[in-house]
Amino acid sequence: MENILEKLVSNSKKAIEDGVYDINEQIPNSGKDLGQIITESKNASLITEVKFSSPALGSIRKITDPVEIAKKMVSGGAAALSVLTQPHMFDGSPEFFMKVRRNVKIPMLMKDITVDKIQIDAAKKIGADYFLLIQSLFDKKMVSGMEELIDYGHKNGLKVLVEAHTCEEFENSCKTSADIVGINNRNLDTLKINLDTTKKILEKSDQSKIIISESGIKTADDIRFLHKCGAKGFLIGTAIMKNDNIEETVRGLVNSI
Repeated sequence: MENILEKLVSNSKKAIEDGVYDINEQIPNSGKDLGQIITESKNASLITEVKFSSPALGSIRKITDPVEIAKKMVSGGAAALSVLTQPHMFDGSPEFFMKVRRNVKIPMLMKDITVDKIQIDAAKKIGADYFLLIQSLFDKKMVSGMEELIDYGHKNGLKVLVEAHTCEEFENSCKTSADIVGINNRNLDTLKINLDTTKKILEKSDQSKIIISESGIKTADDIRFLHKCGAKGFLIGTAIMKNDNIEETVRGLVNSI
């Protein structure tokens, strides 16, 4: 059986072939530096995620207007938004991203399994400030040319979030010219979550980059724990998307610090 990482890469290649990233317009991004926002924030810096499905959980929330959800997240104090553009297994789309981009002014991350410059071109066109690269895909040689993709993004006015899960991946991520490094508490091979992943990596590793913690974050106590470990920002999707009162949920998490 194809493992999850191979499936994610395969899905992105299929989406490229299907023309998912063929965008015929240009929307400006926010022009704001998320790294600076995170560094200067006195509260918890949340990157809240608009996602309706995931490989781990299947359907998370009934697909509704992403703009309405995004506006509630912004009203609750989100520092940035992550919006899924991958259709397979995530029910995302560039169209969802563009709808949100036209209605919010904060930084936005195009959340996808980036394997090709075509996706970076799309990120620029839909108004993304950041796009995602997953370190393990490059370490396992499922995808090649990480630094080339980062450089291509920078030349096109985009910044890059590189995501790691192990100490080795984290160290490799910090050696790149990525703008932010994320520690994913979810093991993408098994889909299991452990918040101690962030703790173990940061107590052993150099923190020369802005570090965010991702996955499995549900409560104010989780944020305080991860912040104490050294994380400066927090990417939270499922815990917010599953909640009936999105704005109040975000506000409570932002005010946890």
